[in-house]
Amino acid sequence: MISVQNLHKKFGAFRAVDGASLEIKTGSITGLIGPNGAGKTTLFNVIAGRLPPTSGRVKMDGRDITGLPPHELFHKGLLRTFQIAHEFGSMTVRENLMMVPENQSGETLWNTWFKRGKIADEERRIRNKADEVLEFLTISHLADQKAANISGGQKKLLELGRTMMVDAKIVFLDEVGAGVNRTLLNTIGDAIIRLNKERGYTFCVIEHDMDFIARLCGPVICIAEGKVLAQGTVEEVKNDDRVIEAYLGTGLKNKVKANA
Repeated sequence: MISVQNLHKKFGAFRAVDGASLEIKTGSITGLIGPNGAGKTTLFNVIAGRLPPTSGRVKMDGRDITGLPPHELFHKGLLRTFQIAHEFGSMTVRENLMMVPENQSGETLWNTWFKRGKIADEERRIRNKADEVLEFLTISHLADQKAANISGGQKKLLELGRTMMVDAKIVFLDEVGAGVNRTLLNTIGDAIIRLNKERGYTFCVIEHDMDFIARLCGPVICIAEGKVLAQGTVEEVKNDDRVIEAYLGTGLKNKVKANA
């Protein structure tokens, strides 16, 4: 579904992404791992149109999407979530979901005057869909709570729910487990697996929790210093000398081997 070809992103002299090439297959849950500062989030931001690349190409379903802005990628079914959830705190959880679909009739002043019936019907459909999403994510009990008042893990579920309010094809999840307790992380993992198996979502997941990666992901890609180091199964990548060195450094890698 996604093909990244020799992608570079520079900030001055600093190369955050340095010639990365990778593929995310349709229907997969692909893990993206690497030490802090490896360039994972920058890579996400370039793919998702939040940052322009310095050079290189990004393709989706064989079509060049390099540099397209997020709203155009949104219409193509490419969405992303953030390490720090971006909820609208003064709105309820249900309202946060209901505002996702674009071009709603009530956004036009003319319709608010002359097409109130159409607006009411559309709002009813969107509200029903929001309630279905909340039930799917097992957070129906939070529907009428202000989004600012729910926990960090529940906000991550809300972000995932927003991707369900449109016809998402691929979702990029940035450290979905950051600051989330183990029980809620399992709930998030269950939802991701169900969306993948039951609704055909493709996912790419940045995560440091290797148990979570192992549970969800088939292919795993490790990057460091903006370059792809290794690709394969979780076990193959975890046991790759280049990956161990990137996480631990040469000295610690040799110490681990000596004690093995």
